[in-house]
Amino acid sequence: MKQVKLITGTANPELARKVAAKIGIPLADVTVGRFSDGEIQVVINESVRDCDVFVIQSLCSPANDNIMELLLISDALKRASAGRITAVIPYYAYGRQDRKVNPRDPISAKVVADIITATGVNHVVVVDLHAKQVEGFFDIPVDHLEARPVLADYFLNLGMGGEETVVVSPDIGGVARARNFAKILGSPIAIIDKRRPRPNVSEVMNIIGEVKGKRAIIIDDIIDTAGTIVNAARAIKESGAPEVYAACTHPVFSGPAVERLSKAIEEGAMKEVVVTDTIPLKEEFKGVKVLTVSGMLAEAIRRIHYGESISQMFSF
Repeated sequence: MKQVKLITGTANPELARKVAAKIGIPLADVTVGRFSDGEIQVVINESVRDCDVFVIQSLCSPANDNIMELLLISDALKRASAGRITAVIPYYAYGRQDRKVNPRDPISAKVVADIITATGVNHVVVVDLHAKQVEGFFDIPVDHLEARPVLADYFLNLGMGGEETVVVSPDIGGVARARNFAKILGSPIAIIDKRRPRPNVSEVMNIIGEVKGKRAIIIDDIIDTAGTIVNAARAIKESGAPEVYAACTHPVFSGPAVERLSKAIEEGAMKEVVVTDTIPLKEEFKGVKVLTVSGMLAEAIRRIHYGESISQMFSF
């Protein structure tokens, strides 16, 4: 059996350390720095020959730097004769650019998949892709993990679930996600019907489903500028829900997100924002709860190393 090596870049080292602790091995000795002109320098400081290497690297902001780190680490591992290279990507950048919206648009999610594969990566692990079809952009095996059990367990431990709770999709595109989440909680779903007049600006139109008197959980894969989530929370609160929670896997939190969420919590429109640590928070604020996906990633790494099923992790 090949020896396991865990490597991290600078994107989310705290998550990588948690994964290593769960598995019970130290992170490999790797130096990721910058040359004087800003170019990225990668040095593998120990032998990885014939090892089963897992590179844990979120492609969060600064996305382009973190992508480049992953590429250079992977290339260095390939040239150092690593036995197998698995890129563990908790957050996949450019995942929302999965198709052409305008005639001359790039399909950026495909470009990222191509360059990752070109550096010698043999296997990819991702968490809650924005669009599942991105899996098909890779010509190598992809394991798609889901954070919903981590999020659902938190709410179940709060005593939520059943008919007294409603799971809300913030848009039509997220209905399948909301339905799968509601299945774990044994709760009904509702849908926000919204129109978006321009990018990153959303307007809530109406709520499909019953939220009055129910504790509501708005579930999404990403919270970016938080306009969608905050508008949805206010509409749900005005429709008679006593408590409104927001939950997502990837807390991108760009632009005015933290200010918007903090204000919504302060005003009582939202009770709590529950996120995972696929992306490290630049700043925490009152009312945000961060759950770790390190246990899920550690178990996936163990199963991949020993050739066991990943899908059985999500058999509900």
